[in-house]
Amino acid sequence: MTPSAWFEHTIRVRYQETDQMGVVYHANYLNWFEIGRTELIRALGMPYQRIEELGLLLPVIEAELKFRLPAKYDDLITIRTRIEDFTHLRLQFASEIRRGEELLVSGGTRHVWVNKAWKPTRIDKAAPELYELLQKQG
Repeated sequence: MTPSAWFEHTIRVRYQETDQMGVVYHANYLNWFEIGRTELIRALGMPYQRIEELGLLLPVIEAELKFRLPAKYDDLITIRTRIEDFTHLRLQFASEIRRGEELLVSGGTRHVWVNKAWKPTRIDKAAPELYELLQKQG
C-alpha cells in the first residue's frame, strides 16, 4: 500500500500541556497523535463514534515517537497524520508534530481492530463501508 496523503489539524499548545520550563510534557504528543487519528477518520466520513456504534474498537498495540525539538507554551502546532498501512485486521498511522516548517516530533501508532469482547475482527466483514473508505486512501 502507498501511504495516504497527510491530513493536517492545527492546535495551540495550552499551558496545562507544559512543564515548569514551558516545554510540552512528552506524553502529550501521544494525545496529539490520537487527535490527529480521530480527525483524519472523521474527515474520511466515519466519526469514531460511528465506528464504536458498529461494535468496533481500535486499541493501540504499538507507539513510536522521535523527539527532535520541543513544542512550547502558546505555539501554534500542526498535527500531521496519514494512514501508513492497513489490512483487514490492522491499521498503522504515521504522525508528525510541526511548528511551521520545523519538524518537532515524528512517529506513529499501530492498531488492531477488535469487537466489544476484545476479539480480533476483520473490518471488511464487520464494517465494509469503513474498509472501503480506507481502501480509497491507499
